[in-house]
Amino acid sequence: MIAENRILEWNTDGIVVSKEQKQFYLKNGYVVLPKLIDQRSIDVYTQRFQDICSGKCPKSSQMVLMRDIVVAKKGETTITENNLNKITNFMEDDVLWDYCQQPKVSIFSLNIIQSFIQIINGVKDLIGRPDSCILAMNTMVINKPPDFGKLSSRHPLHQDLHYFPFRPSDFICCAWTAMERITRSNGCLVVVPGSHLGPLLEHGYPEWDGNVNSAYHGIKDYSPDLNMVHLEMDTGDTVFFSPLLIHGSGYRKAITAHFANDDYCRYLPKDNPEMKFVMEDFDKIIEKFMKKKGFDGSELSFHDFWAVRAKEICGVRSNL
Repeated sequence: MIAENRILEWNTDGIVVSKEQKQFYLKNGYVVLPKLIDQRSIDVYTQRFQDICSGKCPKSSQMVLMRDIVVAKKGETTITENNLNKITNFMEDDVLWDYCQQPKVSIFSLNIIQSFIQIINGVKDLIGRPDSCILAMNTMVINKPPDFGKLSSRHPLHQDLHYFPFRPSDFICCAWTAMERITRSNGCLVVVPGSHLGPLLEHGYPEWDGNVNSAYHGIKDYSPDLNMVHLEMDTGDTVFFSPLLIHGSGYRKAITAHFANDDYCRYLPKDNPEMKFVMEDFDKIIEKFMKKKGFDGSELSFHDFWAVRAKEICGVRSNL
């Protein structure tokens, strides 16, 4: 239970997250920090995304460009900004990886200023300490192009921990930054406050007329009376949230990463029954991806898949 964790500090201000914000996160499973990322950085990330879409900038070897299933069914093969769902695995891209980096001191107009790239310090405030070894386990730029009338751009209510073969959840969190104004009308995040205090629920593919993107798993049974809150956010606003928080979206442009504290997190046994469904589904996805690269993907396990994507931001990696 996160509130009973004696390693994390909830009663003092952090570098980025205040005591009051920590308490809100502890109670609700998420906290929004307004304007954490400056507009100049957002513009840089947006331009990089557009350059990757257009082919002006080559994608790195592990980067995956994911099109919406409706586009794929039409047989379209050209990647454009209007049909790309998201970019995953940007840990080898120097421009996008900057999102995960330590804050930097730069010189501008003869004044020394602190960059607003504060993601990693916010992560340390919530799942670690100043000297913690923090890894980025999953990195994405989410585009969410127009829905094509098939409702396929939605990601059903889910818990991120469902996808992760490592624990404990107290030492994992997500940072999600809006790259444009996001409202309820254009598809903002929806969260269920306090749901992170409950268990990991059973997930599966939703029954949505066949128009469900790969790995868009959702909670199988949940009450329609859940207290859902819509998080409307301005450009640069960042929400940090627990991997057990129930959430979903039809969200627009965002840059995001999931982080783990390598000092305390460990991989689950490979035969853990809690991971059976997601492991079987991802085994198929991994094998298909590796064959496209010209490799035999049958020998790459789900745990290997996560290990090769993980990248240390600070500290010495020793467990994940």
